[in-house]
Amino acid sequence: MKLDVIDKKILMLLQKDSKITNKELSLSLNLSVTAIYERIKKMERSGVIAHYVALVDKQKVELDFQVFCHVKLAHHGKEAISSFEKDVIKLDEVLECFHVSGDYDYLLKVVVKDMEHYRSFMVTKLTALKFIGSTQSSFTISEVKNTLMVKV
Repeated sequence: MKLDVIDKKILMLLQKDSKITNKELSLSLNLSVTAIYERIKKMERSGVIAHYVALVDKQKVELDFQVFCHVKLAHHGKEAISSFEKDVIKLDEVLECFHVSGDYDYLLKVVVKDMEHYRSFMVTKLTALKFIGSTQSSFTISEVKNTLMVKV
């Protein structure tokens, strides 16, 4: 889908506040509510707008210990990759998982309550997965930037 200037402005405003009303968007962009509604629906149908979510403050739900975990598989065949990816998706502590290049095969973003919770996660869940060769963990000291907004 080709996005015009108005579509891009709508996307930026929705990324800042997905609860903004069509009326507020129409006033901000000087378009009718119907035009805004149709543009948003078109972007939803085409998949440009994939989801609407509520972002949870990890600290307020006591899951603010964030770890980046590199994973190296013991084997790199199709079965190993498929098995790992199918299993890692099921782990609630893993917020993001990327198949990456370099010394390790995957990079996981993990959130847990504290170090003990992470240790338990590693011992009982992650390293229990089939085909895990090795892991390396980096613990965050502070969050410098964290955004989900995509500049369009």
